[in-house]
Amino acid sequence: MRATIIIREKQEDSSKAPKLQSSNAPIIQIIFFFLSFSSFAQSTFNLVQLKLPSGATYSASQIEPSIAINPNNPKEMAAGSVLTDYYYSKDGGKKWKSKTMSSTYGVYGDPVLMFDAKGRLYYTHLASYSKSTHLDRIVCQTTDKVCKKFTDGSFPKPNGSKVQDKQWIVVDPVSNAIYMTWTQFDAYDSSNPEDSSLIVFSKSLDQGESWSNPVVISSFPGDCKDDDDTVEGAVPAVGPNGEIYVTWTGPQGLVFQKSLDGGATWLENERILEPQFGGWTLDVPGIFRTNGLPILKCDLSNGPNKGTLYLNWADQKNGEDDTDIWLMKSTDGGETWSERIKVNQDESQRHQFFTWMTIDQSNGYLYFVYYDRRNYSDNKTDVYISTSRDGASTFEDTRVSHSPFTPQKGMFFGDYLNIDAVNGVIRPIWPRMDNGEISLWVALISENMLKK
Repeated sequence: MRATIIIREKQEDSSKAPKLQSSNAPIIQIIFFFLSFSSFAQSTFNLVQLKLPSGATYSASQIEPSIAINPNNPKEMAAGSVLTDYYYSKDGGKKWKSKTMSSTYGVYGDPVLMFDAKGRLYYTHLASYSKSTHLDRIVCQTTDKVCKKFTDGSFPKPNGSKVQDKQWIVVDPVSNAIYMTWTQFDAYDSSNPEDSSLIVFSKSLDQGESWSNPVVISSFPGDCKDDDDTVEGAVPAVGPNGEIYVTWTGPQGLVFQKSLDGGATWLENERILEPQFGGWTLDVPGIFRTNGLPILKCDLSNGPNKGTLYLNWADQKNGEDDTDIWLMKSTDGGETWSERIKVNQDESQRHQFFTWMTIDQSNGYLYFVYYDRRNYSDNKTDVYISTSRDGASTFEDTRVSHSPFTPQKGMFFGDYLNIDAVNGVIRPIWPRMDNGEISLWVALISENMLKK
């Protein structure tokens, strides 16, 4: 049925072309049709739209999604999106239910969802607590059943009126410890040179019931303008022996921190890894803003690349008209890193942006999801995933979306996409925009669908 729909769309498009007068015209038209269709043949995955919770009114709902698959039951999965949206599925993503998250401390975007080794689901987000100041804490709500009520929430200790923003978490599958990193602003969107941004860390050893006092793990501060010279995008990863690794970006470019004792001590100074060309607030036509924030993952599988760190980001090393998706890797715990590796395999010199990556820890395969304009000369935008099964030596690109969309620059469209993979079950999630309306989609993909 999906192939039939795509063929019908191509037939409708081709009917608009001028008719050829040559006696060979039917043959030429058929050849043109199949050549044209072949470039879109990968987009036959089942795509499922996630419906907004009843009563959701935020104009930019369903952006900045996060998706998580239960490692103990890959048919069970959950997702979140800005501002207060929650979705869950118990049949592998074929059907979803949605609801609005609520907490005494307020729910205010940047959702990050993750399951732990025991199947508990964590939904962390920004806060807007009426009894304090806006965005003064990161809240963690939990549930042991995706269809049941969440706790009211716990949080690392606030720091007065300082803004806590853009968190991410990782769960150690052995100890079940939860590690969280984020940006702390002295004053958000401040141009005062006395105000700075820092990266902070906290952990929970009791499944999100309580959190350690936040500690600063960055030594090079950023400004508070929420721009290239602000330190942002702190993402933690866990090594096979419990190591904690963190990367972020800012005025020093891409940087790296690590702790070998559960977060008690850190490197004296974060290591500077690589410039981020164009900064992390990239300019892509038709997009309100385009962040290229980094993502860090560690291979914990029993495959040949166990322990390898992978750092993924987007930047404009190849020019401001050619944003690309990049990767670096380290096989020695972050002591040394490879040269940057281009993930998207096209030579179109068009934009690829809003990347996210994941590792299927059952086999060590890497999956990347991103927006892609390789097929068009305007702002039409597809969704692609790239796959590497050999530790980032080679990549295969696959178009996931059935049709492109064209965003409107005047509408906020978030900062990233998301993807998760467990035991060959792969679930990229992304928003699209049609005629100014945002919708949220998940592709139902298994590893055997991607192999060529």
